[in-house]
Amino acid sequence: MHYAELNEAWAELTQPGAAFEIETVEVRGAPIRTFKNALPNVRALWLSTVAFAERDYLVYGDERITYAEAHRQVASIANWLASRGVRPGDRVAIAMRNYPEWMLIYWACACTGVAVVGMNAWWTAPEMAYGLTDSSPKVLFADGERIARLEEQPGMRGDTVLVAVRADNAPADAVAWSEVIAYGGDLPEVAIDPDDDVCIFYTSGTTGFPKGAQLTHRSCISNLMNMMFAGQASGLATMRALGVAPDPDAVPPVPVTLVTTPLFHVTANNCGAYATTAAGGKMVLMYRWDAGEALKLIERERCTSASGVPVMARELISHPDFAKYDTSSLLAVGGGGAQLQPDLVAKIDNAVATARPGTGYGMTETSGIITSISGDFFVDKPASCGRAMPTFETKVVGDDGQTLGPGQPGELWVRGSSVIKGYINRAEATAESITDGWLHTGDVAYLDDEGFIFLVDRKKDMVLRGGENIYCAEVEATIHQHPAIAECCVFGVPDDRLGEEVGAAIVLRPGERLDADAIRDHCISLIARHKAPRYVWLLDKPIPRNANGKYLKRELRETLSAADAS
Repeated sequence: MHYAELNEAWAELTQPGAAFEIETVEVRGAPIRTFKNALPNVRALWLSTVAFAERDYLVYGDERITYAEAHRQVASIANWLASRGVRPGDRVAIAMRNYPEWMLIYWACACTGVAVVGMNAWWTAPEMAYGLTDSSPKVLFADGERIARLEEQPGMRGDTVLVAVRADNAPADAVAWSEVIAYGGDLPEVAIDPDDDVCIFYTSGTTGFPKGAQLTHRSCISNLMNMMFAGQASGLATMRALGVAPDPDAVPPVPVTLVTTPLFHVTANNCGAYATTAAGGKMVLMYRWDAGEALKLIERERCTSASGVPVMARELISHPDFAKYDTSSLLAVGGGGAQLQPDLVAKIDNAVATARPGTGYGMTETSGIITSISGDFFVDKPASCGRAMPTFETKVVGDDGQTLGPGQPGELWVRGSSVIKGYINRAEATAESITDGWLHTGDVAYLDDEGFIFLVDRKKDMVLRGGENIYCAEVEATIHQHPAIAECCVFGVPDDRLGEEVGAAIVLRPGERLDADAIRDHCISLIARHKAPRYVWLLDKPIPRNANGKYLKRELRETLSAADAS
């Protein structure tokens, strides 16, 4: 591969005077790398899109909203909020599916210094009550399904004003959405500091209550620029490797993004929505994820990218009707939220003639991506999640706190302008997670000699078997190499003698037959015998997932009995 060309492109794009020039500033007492030419806040980003007035912006079913109409409604929402006493520094919560209203409310708040609280649409009534108490929003925008849950615990709203969106079950004191968007007016003038909160997104923790991460205007704009940089660096390196001179007059295709994951997470919002909006692109929203419906939308809307969690990409390209639809508009297929297994990288590259595989590794606490990798670089290093973006410093830290060298796995720490401010109402948790600006990711990783990061596993999700660390991601990747496997989730099962043993919940492709011994034999042919799953559950229904599409390992541990395993 052409890593020398990548190094050259990287240096050229970040050098003094270049578009992605890097500078170091002090933020919350720590030296932070950031882009010198970054927009000052998210408001500036939204205002820049007025030039795309006649283009389609949001598509949902048969509904289409242009940028011009979106700007009108965003201004109206902002003025209505101000009329209700919502001021800069206050919070407004959104609890709904991926409806167009979600994005309009988000931009209205971001443009007026109000922090959006993205409430998980899968939360139960008690979880919603927790989120409202923890974040104390002045206004809550909710759809009919979430309103029904609010009614399960009367009084949970307190003094929070409720706006009913797409709901025929609104209580008498709710404000109608039609009133909000009819308020009118121009977007009010507001001064916004780069380190003001732009949104509060709750981390999808596996134990206890989730933590509300404070994403700032600086961190969100930095993530956007990191994504822009990743695309330009990879493209420039590839052209140089091929001996092709960049065309200064070339116009990149307008992105059409199929939004497959919830907007209350950074994958869809900070990575999908920000990048698409900044380029004047179109966002195609889905009621819920369905691979067959996704194929229809890709063909109808000429989507250029389809990105979600890895299982979605796997379901898309393996759908029995895949060949029946025109997917030639796709330029990128991939995902984030979890590592793409190496076999999936090759399958994407082979399945869609016009698209290249790509992934970004990141987390809520970094407002989006830490790394990015795509195209030939991903095909060459399919087990890697790429290099850390220019605004990040990285180090791999051992259990003794010492920094480790290339090839040595340890916990990945990162520091940069995309790192969150902290967790609301959780000073202790913030102090545990962020040290002198360094975020402890909780991911076990190592770096190679070229600076590419290889994720090994979640630090807390390793299986410790008789003193040996077994990384679930490695076992999952191995199992997925078998052509009969549709879904696989590996986790630790308590064991009196060894502490833990490896367990694997598996769903086979339709029509396939495979027993547990065949799966173990397959694993033993590729990895050490002790890593092969002792416990195998062959499930007849999909593995349970959370709202962002990630497998629910805790639920599997609680519901699957070792006595029922093969």
